[in-house]
Amino acid sequence: MTTLVRKNQNQGWLPLFFNDFFRDDWKAGAGAHNTVPAINVKETGQAFCIEVAAAGMTKEDFNVSIDEDNDLVITVENKNETNDENKDARYLRREFSYSKFQQTLVLPENVNKDRIDAKVENGVLYINLPKLSENEIQKKQRSVAIK
Repeated sequence: MTTLVRKNQNQGWLPLFFNDFFRDDWKAGAGAHNTVPAINVKETGQAFCIEVAAAGMTKEDFNVSIDEDNDLVITVENKNETNDENKDARYLRREFSYSKFQQTLVLPENVNKDRIDAKVENGVLYINLPKLSENEIQKKQRSVAIK
């Protein structure tokens, strides 16, 4: 069985979340705007399925890409600003809501990177990572002639 692996990144502003995925004791000190979306990863015979919980987000808030290392990069960014055009008032306090989350997953060799798809439904981002068939895996392998 092949599994998806989180890539260890230097995420200095996030408290050790990426270094220890299952440890969540740091959340107690996090403010309401510093939440990290929960991620589920499941495997079937045909695909890996990733679910990212991000209530209130729209598909425009998500970006899913494959980077130069062929890793899957999931980015969630939400800016919630209000524009007040009232020139007769001044702010004594004004708060903006901004959240950004990025997660990189190392993809197994048996993922068909050309057929990855994603959709947002009811505040959850679903990413489908189809597996290559045994035939497709064998076609990808090639011998190198020795001179």
